[in-house]
Amino acid sequence: MKKILITGGAGFIGSNFIRYFLNNYRDYTIVNLDKLTYAGNKNNLKDCEKDPRYKFVRGDICDKAIVEKLVLGCDAVINFAAESHVDRSIKDPESFMRTNIGGVQVILDAVKKFSIPRFIQISTDEVYGSVKEGYSKETDCLMPSSPYSASKAAGDLLCHSYFVTYETPVVIVRSSNNFGQYQFPEKVIPLFITNALEDKKLPLYADGKNKRDWIYVLDNCEAINCVFQKGKAGQIYNIGGGNEKTNLELTQTILKIMEKPKGLIEFVKDRPGHDKRYAVNSRKLETLGWKPKCDFYKALELTVQWYKDNRTWWRPLKERSV
Repeated sequence: MKKILITGGAGFIGSNFIRYFLNNYRDYTIVNLDKLTYAGNKNNLKDCEKDPRYKFVRGDICDKAIVEKLVLGCDAVINFAAESHVDRSIKDPESFMRTNIGGVQVILDAVKKFSIPRFIQISTDEVYGSVKEGYSKETDCLMPSSPYSASKAAGDLLCHSYFVTYETPVVIVRSSNNFGQYQFPEKVIPLFITNALEDKKLPLYADGKNKRDWIYVLDNCEAINCVFQKGKAGQIYNIGGGNEKTNLELTQTILKIMEKPKGLIEFVKDRPGHDKRYAVNSRKLETLGWKPKCDFYKALELTVQWYKDNRTWWRPLKERSV
């Protein structure tokens, strides 16, 4: 049996990836290291707890001792662990620098020390900054606009430096905006769905014309797995869903699916440094054999239904967050 250490696996994308991987590969065991911050939730993987191939360990990626202990004997490490909410990074940048830069260094040092043959760093399209036209390529300069995206860009550069200097077998993936089940309800799609379920206002920044490219989380899991299986060390791979929407279009679509009135939309003051548009070119990844499969509207319908059916999951999280 091969062993993978997944960090941050109790979060949104990490938990979906672990479930996807366990369902598709019988010859791997997975160790999930997660600090269980406000966005980490063991209940995200409650259905996996009895699987003998899965083990959960509570801990911090900044803790060198625990990271080294868990990395030893692994065939690969995949790092999903990150502080990731832009608004929180604007209010409190320090924790983002600690986890998204310092934590990445701790993992890199452990991977180097024990000669782990594979390390996948999960990053974001936000490191490219706002894209007025066209699509960001992996070779483009990084122009992050928020403390969050700056910390992720720094983590990416650190990974690249370890590949160049130490030949550490790092591969970086940069995903566009994810949505789907188990996403913490401070993010825009679950926030708007859960607010609409309670007939509360949907706070939309500025005029709602900022654009994002959306990808269903299970498509992203398949893309990450494609990079894990076929990606080349030292390379970066963009993951885009090909579903570019303004925030207003997205909000109106959610309300349409939920049969809720547009009057629930409330335009609010824009946040500082709000990027106008993200869009990535995914052709490099497509040469490895991956393409998104999910229809955006149908995937959004599935997501709405999941939040309708799982109120006992998200209600405590919203109350705790407030």
